[in-house]
Amino acid sequence: MSKVSGNRKNRRIILGLSIVAVFLMLVIGCGIYLGDYYHGDMERIESFVTEHPTEERTLSDGVKVYSPEGGVTPENGFIFYPGGKVEAVAYEPLLKSLASEGMLCVLVEMPFNLAVFDMKAAEGIPEQFPEVGNWYLGGHSLGGSMAASYLADHVADYEGLILLGSYSTADLSKTGLSVLSVYGSEDKVLNKENYEADKTNLPADFTEIIIEGGCHAQFGMYGVQDGDGVPTISNEEQIGVTVDAVMQFFEE
Repeated sequence: MSKVSGNRKNRRIILGLSIVAVFLMLVIGCGIYLGDYYHGDMERIESFVTEHPTEERTLSDGVKVYSPEGGVTPENGFIFYPGGKVEAVAYEPLLKSLASEGMLCVLVEMPFNLAVFDMKAAEGIPEQFPEVGNWYLGGHSLGGSMAASYLADHVADYEGLILLGSYSTADLSKTGLSVLSVYGSEDKVLNKENYEADKTNLPADFTEIIIEGGCHAQFGMYGVQDGDGVPTISNEEQIGVTVDAVMQFFEE
């Protein structure tokens, strides 16, 4: 083998090893990113939900359904998309509170806790509950935005959209949907510039509620979120105000 041929072979080997190394670094980096998420505060969640008894069952793919006790037939159903990199169970207090008020609430789990990987998570769920007359879709933060994007192609199947610390990048302005947008006055995670700019994507008569003293993370129970503001109300209070806002929204 000539010296030139040997050098070429060595360069190919080095190039191959470099490609493998970069690939492994990307895989490891993705694994670290996707594995780093906010876990539900189970002690607080369990303490809270015992005061809001509901009937609960699990569908396929970890989808949880919360309904009123006593066999009450809910008039309204609400499918909820969790916030980005937040464990779905963190929103159980909110949804159980709504269910105890007479709603059917459906909590979907997202792959790697990111709704961008399953924007169609709501597909097929309303058909499993023909007794429910009106369906709403929504979510927190990234989950709300992905819910809005899905809703844009399924307007006929839903009555409205509920956004918590979120906004719609999809144009729903001419749909006639009922829309509720709720965020906390101390929310430092929500991009306010994008939020204001994307208001034009919502129907002109959408309802906006600003929770005084509320922050981004307290729609769920998963502790403090990086970059968030300091709330002046408790987690339980923010969830309670949110429930009141949603129930009033349904009555309008």
